[in-house]
Parts: sequence; structure tokens; C-alpha cells
Amino acid sequence: MKHGLEHDRPEDVTEEDLPEGVKLRDHVVDGIREYDQRLPMWWLIILFGVIAYSIVYWVVIDDRRFTGDRHPAFEAKLQAVETARLAGSIDVTNDEMFFQMATNPSFIEAGREHYAAHCAACHGSDLQGGIGFNLVDGEWVHGSTPSEIYVSVADGFPDAGMQAWETLLGQKRTAEVVAYVLSRNPDLLP
Repeated sequence: MKHGLEHDRPEDVTEEDLPEGVKLRDHVVDGIREYDQRLPMWWLIILFGVIAYSIVYWVVIDDRRFTGDRHPAFEAKLQAVETARLAGSIDVTNDEMFFQMATNPSFIEAGREHYAAHCAACHGSDLQGGIGFNLVDGEWVHGSTPSEIYVSVADGFPDAGMQAWETLLGQKRTAEVVAYVLSRNPDLLP
């Protein structure tokens, strides 16, 4: 019995040469005549099973809920870790650390509280100034880098009436106040 492999030309293959139930298409492409058969049932079961599983996975199992792969609980934990890392490694000469603190809500809120308690009387509750300088107008008399602002707050200017706050607040709280002032000055952030 011939199966079409022994023939040099496709037109040499006839229906009688094929096994029972096998059909050939009438057209020839690149010298090849194609079988016209249904796919095996096991192959169709696997194909449709994979399609059904992917739909179920997408609808039921996939838990991203179209928020990108970010979860609020995970983000909150990352924020807490970042806050602890920044609080444990305050380097007052590192401007990049102050910029990170100025975008961290925990530091901004703590700095806002300390500012309201200690600085708002002279610099105003909205940082617009009063007895002390305006802190949001873009004009910085004593330097506008975070480390220069820190030194200004920490050491103060006794000749001008501003006391040194680092001795009263400590390094961490002083850095939180600087982070709050930076957060209110978007032009200073990189």
C-alpha cells in the first residue's frame, strides 16, 4: 500500500493509494498536497481545555484587579520600611536623603507637627513668613540645598533672633522639619 511518499509528483497520488478514510485536498502548494482531515480528539480536548483554563484564570484566579501589580497593603509595608530606614540613617550632609524624606508622608506629617509647634510663630503657619523669612517664595538667604537648610535650622541665627533648634528638637525632629519645608517647595526637589 502506498501512502504518497513513494511518488515524485503530487499528481501521481490517487485516492486509491491512500489509507481508508484519508482525503487529500485538490490544490497543490510547493509540490505538496495537504490532507483534509479533522484534528484528533485528544488534540482538540487539550486546545479547548487550555483556552477554558486561561479564561478562568484571568477572571477568577488573577488577583491584580487591574491596578497594575501594586497592592495597597504591600505599598504600606514598603512605606513603613522606607520610613524606618530613613529614620535610622540620618546623614545631615546627604541632600538625596532629605529629598527622599520630603516625599515620605510619615516624615512630612511629623515635620508639619514640629513646625506648627515650634516654627509657625515666626515663619507663619503657611510658611509665608512673619517675623522670620518666607520659606516658600524661592528666595533663600542662607542657602537652598537641604543640608544648608538643615544647618540653618539646627544652628539658628542668634544675631537675627532665631535660636538653634537642634539642641531642643534633636537631629531626627530637625530633619523632619527640613523635610516638611522641602515638601512645600516643589522647586527645590529634583
